[in-house]
This record gives sequence, structure tokens and C-alpha cells, in this order.
Amino acid sequence: MKLPPNKGYLLIAEPSIIGDVSFNRSVVLLADHNDQGTVGFIMNKPLEQKLKDFIPFLTRSDLPIFNGGPVEQDNIYFIHTIPNLIKGSTEIASGIFWGGDFDAVIQLIEEDKIKTDEIQFFLGYSGWDAQQLNKELQEKSWVVVENNYKEDILTKCGQKLWREKIIELGGDYLIWSNAPEHPHYN
Repeated sequence: MKLPPNKGYLLIAEPSIIGDVSFNRSVVLLADHNDQGTVGFIMNKPLEQKLKDFIPFLTRSDLPIFNGGPVEQDNIYFIHTIPNLIKGSTEIASGIFWGGDFDAVIQLIEEDKIKTDEIQFFLGYSGWDAQQLNKELQEKSWVVVENNYKEDILTKCGQKLWREKIIELGGDYLIWSNAPEHPHYN
């Protein structure tokens, strides 16, 4: 059963988009989807840098940052599970929130009041114009699935996420779960 894109759902990159630098083997959490367009964050592309590399005055250095997508890569975005601590957040889905008071986030990090599994930072985001995502879905570039991890999606962030989701899709997708990322290197 094909699902329509919806806020809080996941986009799984089809194996056919091999070679797309931004989205090859990506899992995108949709933060917003409406008539004007779609916004999401790639959940499985950690960067080598940490948040401290972008905010030098931070003393805590263990917070990872992910490549959120090709749009506005000079900005930092975040999703989290602690709206009681971060005011101004927008609910994506039950238990998952986007954005909020960034100054408060920095202060909470410095006070060690945010755990790594409660917040995820992204450099840039993934965005689609009004009908662009629907067109890509028709072209079979993506599969839409419910986020069965719910707020635990933040603990699933990592390079193995795409493979896990491909295995869950089953059928013809299973062969791709063990395929090399760059088959032309073989």
C-alpha cells in the first residue's frame, strides 16, 4: 500500500537514485508537508564534525551534527523530544518537535540538561516545492513509510538506518540491503 507524504513520515530513497550525492541511501524525516511544499531532514548522514565545530564557544563536544539536506547548508536546524525545555517548538508528530529557542538550547547544552538522544542537529535541510515531491514519488525516487520508531527515531540516526528500512520493505528491496553503496567500484 502506497502512503502519501505526511508530516512525521519517513521518505526512503529508492535504490534507483544511486549517484545522487544528496539523497543516495537517505532516510528523510518529514517535518512539514502542505500545499506550498515539503521540508525534511536526512536522518542517516552524520558529518565528521560535531556541533562544537560550528559553535566554537560550546564546551560540550560530543553532540553530533548531520547533513540535513542540500538546502541552506549554512544554517543549523534541530529536532528534539523535549518541548517542555525548548519553547517555540513545532510538533512534527507525537513526541517529535522541530526548532524552538536556539539560545535556550545552547544554554541547556552548556548546563548539561540535554541528552544526546533527546536532540539531533542538522546542517541544512531537504526541501521540495509544491508538487516536486509528488513528481519524485511518481518517478519512484522515494518510498513513503510511517515512522514506526516514533520519538525513538533520534536514537536510530546513523548510516545503518537506510539498510534497516530497505530490509523492512522486503520483496525486491532485499537484494539492495547488501549491495555496495557504490556498485560501479566493483
